[in-house]
Amino acid sequence: MDSIGVDRFDTSRFEASRNRLASLAYRLLGSAADAQDAVQDAFLHWQAADRQQIKVPEAWLTKVVTNLCLDRLRSAQVRRERAVGAWLPEPLLGGDPMLGPADTFEQRESVSLAVLTLMERLSPLERAVYILREAFSYGHAEIAEILDITESASQQHLHRARTRITAARRRSSEVDPASARKIIEEFLAAATSGRTDRLVALLTDDAIAISDSNGAGPAKTLLRYDTPERIATMARAGFRPTPAKRRLAGGALAVHYALVNGAPAILFVLGDQVVGTVTFDVTDGKIATVRGIAAPTRLVRITEAWRQRGPDRPLITQW
Repeated sequence: MDSIGVDRFDTSRFEASRNRLASLAYRLLGSAADAQDAVQDAFLHWQAADRQQIKVPEAWLTKVVTNLCLDRLRSAQVRRERAVGAWLPEPLLGGDPMLGPADTFEQRESVSLAVLTLMERLSPLERAVYILREAFSYGHAEIAEILDITESASQQHLHRARTRITAARRRSSEVDPASARKIIEEFLAAATSGRTDRLVALLTDDAIAISDSNGAGPAKTLLRYDTPERIATMARAGFRPTPAKRRLAGGALAVHYALVNGAPAILFVLGDQVVGTVTFDVTDGKIATVRGIAAPTRLVRITEAWRQRGPDRPLITQW
């Protein structure tokens, strides 16, 4: 095989792993844009390497991507951006290949917005061990090789990660899709009509709501509401359409139901542009967590996926 043929063969080997690597990077970083950058950097490492000496390309690439992501998590810029409480994971539309493996509950949970947010409490190494073990089923010997640590250190990091996530995790459960959709439709109907009492009834007693407020404001801090009554008031004010809101949005929006990171969600869409997502954690027939994300930089990939999928029938045609 000539050099051109070898390069094409090696490129195809990398491309065969791209989705898996992107899924790993997304789980580690919580950002699709950063995950794509990490995978592209890994490709440059792959091109520059003596590929004849790489016995197991998948293992080599996994190690490179993981360590590139760890470098990003440890960077001063990332620590500064996330220290002020202004960060929520980037939402992904159901079916996005970056969501990766979803055969087990642990795999599905590891890419939920809830767990991606909780992983901010972990050290970079704890985060890497947790993802490699829970989402990709690597053994501790393999993880030790990837991270250049001992097997016992891998086990300790996993134990601490599981303990911290379990302690902070809000109760949740996998919900029948039809039941979840019904609950979200009821929430939307109550919010748009201003029925505060019905909104409160749909929320758990310890429900919380978090919003990035479009990434606006001098401190860019998240808005947080921590009682059913406050959440209902916020939802009534935020979801009821008004001429002023339409002018601010640039026109009347369509409101669609979707799955985002495995959770029921509603999307606010202007033309073919997703301008806001609201995701819900549902447990025992009620809503436990509401997350609103409207910062344009966090909606680039979900908009691309939405355009490729094509719109379904909206819940509200002219919001």
